[in-house]
This record gives sequence, structure tokens and C-alpha cells, in this order.
Amino acid sequence: MSTLAPSSTNRPVSSRSFALVSSSSSSDGEDDVPLPFPTALPRSDFLAPNFDPAEYLSSLANRHQTLEDLRSDLRERSAAISTELLELVNSNYTSFLSLGDELKGGEEKVEDVRVALLGFRRAVEEIKGRVRERETEVADLNKDLTGVRGEIETGRKMLELDERISALEGRLAIGSVGPDSDDSDEDEEEDDDELEGAVGSSSAKLTQLANEYVTIDELADEIGRETPFVRKTEERLIRCRNTILLDLGNALKEAKQAGIKGQPKLLKLMGIYSLLDAQAEAVKTLKSK
Repeated sequence: MSTLAPSSTNRPVSSRSFALVSSSSSSDGEDDVPLPFPTALPRSDFLAPNFDPAEYLSSLANRHQTLEDLRSDLRERSAAISTELLELVNSNYTSFLSLGDELKGGEEKVEDVRVALLGFRRAVEEIKGRVRERETEVADLNKDLTGVRGEIETGRKMLELDERISALEGRLAIGSVGPDSDDSDEDEEEDDDELEGAVGSSSAKLTQLANEYVTIDELADEIGRETPFVRKTEERLIRCRNTILLDLGNALKEAKQAGIKGQPKLLKLMGIYSLLDAQAEAVKTLKSK
């Protein structure tokens, strides 16, 4: 680079000489006074959890510092932080490498811990085995309990079956011999289709008897036809069914002999035969004289 040559006209300046400054030049000198050097940006400002660079720069509007100086300050701060981070990494890495040397002589403690862990593992396995055994035992008990409950329910159904058969036998003994009377235990609704002077059971009573028999028959199926108790009651059930069919046959013959007046009752009686699944018996009765 070329250097500037000093001016050829040098005038001696006396050390005692000074220039008088006017008021206007004094005010201009005050404007040229250098501003105070700004303080360093606090590090805590950058550690705020909600730090926003744009908002932070906006808050520095009153800071007496040029943008270039601020950039330089921030670059220096970034370089210092990087250096500090590198030093921290190096120091921790050195500590990590020296960890192996510090752990020498701890084999006995490690062995004690390993033995303790093995003992704990064996204890856990033993507890698991006991839990599995108890689980199997509880499952067997629940199975037995389910079986006992089933047997109790079957016993209740057997008692109900016997009571229902006895009640049906009692009603058949009362209502199957002659016409309906006031001796019946239940009040029966009068049937408008009943024939005058009929001696057989009314269609309403026969319907009730047939429904009761069907209920008993279904209950016997629920218990099981192969059950010894149900086998013993088969004869009683057959006798009840035959008695109902006998009463139905007598009532059907009366309705048939009544002709047109007996048609409504005859249809009802045929429905009762269908309920008992005895349509063949109805046809046989109708064909008979």
C-alpha cells in the first residue's frame, strides 16, 4: 500500500498556543463526544424458556451500539459458548475414560450383587410356581362349585317337576270325571262357545290342563329324560296325558254331534290337540262313530 506523504508546508506549532473556541464550535464539540461503551449482554437473557430473537433485538433499541458491534459481540459470545461446550465435553470424556481405572477392585462387590440377583430370581420363580399351583387349585374349586350349583339347580327342577305333576294329577281327578263345577280350585272363565247340556270338560279348562302338561314335559326335557327321577315320573306323565286326551275325545265327540253349533268349540279342541302334538288322536276320534 502506498503511504500518504506528509504535507510540505509544515508550520511550527507552539506548545503554548491554543485556539479560542466560539459557542457554536463548543456545541459541535459536545455532539462529537464519544458515547459510553455498552455493557455486555447478560447471559441470563438467552436462557429464558420463551426466548424470542426478534423480540429480544427489538428490546435493544435504546442500546448505544451499532449493529455491526452487536453482531461482533454476538459472534464472540457464540464462539465462547462453543469453546466452553467443547471443554465440558473433553472434561467429561476424560472422566469417562478414567472411570475404568476408578472401578478397579470392585469385582467382589459385583459378584455379591450378582449372587443377590440370582437369589432374588429364584425367589421370584418360586413365588410364580406357587401362584400357578394356587391358580390351578382355584380353577378346580370353581369347576366343582359350578358342578354343585348345577346339581342344586337340577334338584330344584326335580322338586318343581314333582309338585307340578302332583298338582296336575289333582286337577285331572277333579275335572275329568264330570262337568265343570264349583269344586275346582281355580275360577274358570265361562266360554261363550260351550254347548248347553254338555257333560264334558270345557275347552278353557282343557286348554289350561294341556298348557300345564306341556310345561311339565319341557321341564322334564331340561332335567334330562335319562335321569332316574324323570324315568320314574314317565308313567305319571303318560297317565296325565292319556287322561287329558280322554277328556278331549269326549268333548270333541259332543262338539261333533252338535253340528254347526259345535263348530267353534271343535276348532278350539283341535288347537288343544295340536298343542299336545296329538293330531292323529283327533283324527281317530273324528272318524269314530
